[in-house]
Amino acid sequence: MLVEPVALTGQRWVNLEPLGREHLPEIDAVAADGELGGLWFTGAPKAGSAAQWVDARLTVQSPATGLTFVVRDMGGTLIGSSSYLNVDGPNRRLEIGHTWYAAPARRTGVNAETKLLMLGHAFDELGCVAVEFRTHFFNAASRAAIERLGAKLDGVLRSHQLLPDGSRRDTMVYSILDIEWPAVRSNLLFRLDRNG
Repeated sequence: MLVEPVALTGQRWVNLEPLGREHLPEIDAVAADGELGGLWFTGAPKAGSAAQWVDARLTVQSPATGLTFVVRDMGGTLIGSSSYLNVDGPNRRLEIGHTWYAAPARRTGVNAETKLLMLGHAFDELGCVAVEFRTHFFNAASRAAIERLGAKLDGVLRSHQLLPDGSRRDTMVYSILDIEWPAVRSNLLFRLDRNG
C-alpha cells in the first residue's frame, strides 16, 4: 500500500491538496497571529516558524510513509492541514494526524468533511483495514473530535514521547476499522447534512 499524492474534493466545506513548498506563504499567514502555535501539546505551525513546520512535514512525506494535505475552504482559502502518517503497507494501516485548523474553521463542518475525504480514500481506495488517530492526553479538544468521528479508544501509551520542554506525552490511541467504516461514513454524512 502506497500513499501517492492526490487531491480530494469535498461537496460542502473543503478541498484537500498535497502540501508543497508553494503553500508556505499561506501557512505563514495563517500562523502569523500566534494562536495556532499557542497550545504546547499540538504540532501546529507557530508564528514565524511556518517554514520549519513545512520542511518537517515534507521530510517525512513519501508514498511509503505518508502524505500531508492542506485544507482549503470552498472559496480557496487555506484554513488548515491534516496528514496520513505512520503508513504500514504490509498490514494495510495508517494514521491520520497532525491536524490543525484556523480559528474560523473550527466547530464547523470542516473537520467532518476533511476526515470523510481522508477516511474514504484510506478505506475505499487504499484498502486499509484500520486507520489510527493519536493525540496527547491533555489535548481534550482533539480527543473529543476524534470520538465524534466514531473512532474507538484502543489504549494509552504512557510516557510515549519525550517532548522538547522535558515533559512526557501520554498518547491516546484510537482507531476505526474497515468493518466500522460504513457506519462512520453514515454518521459523518448525517453530521454534514445537519451543518449545511
